[in-house]
Amino acid sequence: MLVLNATYEPVNVCTVRRAAVLLLKQKAEIIEHSSLELRSEHSTIPRPVVIRLVTFVKVPRDTHRRKITRRAVFARDGWMCQYCGSRANLTVDHVIPRSKGGASTWDNIVASCAPCNRRKGDSLPAKVGMHPRHPPRVPHPQVFIHVASPTIPPAWRQWLPEAA
Repeated sequence: MLVLNATYEPVNVCTVRRAAVLLLKQKAEIIEHSSLELRSEHSTIPRPVVIRLVTFVKVPRDTHRRKITRRAVFARDGWMCQYCGSRANLTVDHVIPRSKGGASTWDNIVASCAPCNRRKGDSLPAKVGMHPRHPPRVPHPQVFIHVASPTIPPAWRQWLPEAA
């Protein structure tokens, strides 16, 4: 389930169970629902697809401090190799290799297919003529929604910015 803040800004993804608890405690409301229902002994509610928190929750926006994970790098880079565009056999690559003083930061790590990663090795991009298609950057906060759910349901699309 996609969770929206009180301001309709996407903040998280949660399980159906967690969404049901938020709804039953009246901490959230259903914005979009499926044709299925959640049933208990005494009640029935539509199965939520998108919920909105009733009160505003301050969400930290320091994505530069968020842990760098493979899935987050892949999501930021559109699940494709930043050297050749392949979507198969992805790994992560340090643009400036750690052996040459490169840091493990958002602006030095890109998604790379295994063949490109092997071809580049521990060389500098200029030496082998392999430059990322897009310069690596700190990801937009919405990338972490794509990490939690790589396939975005159609009902979520209107709530997610295109930049994600």
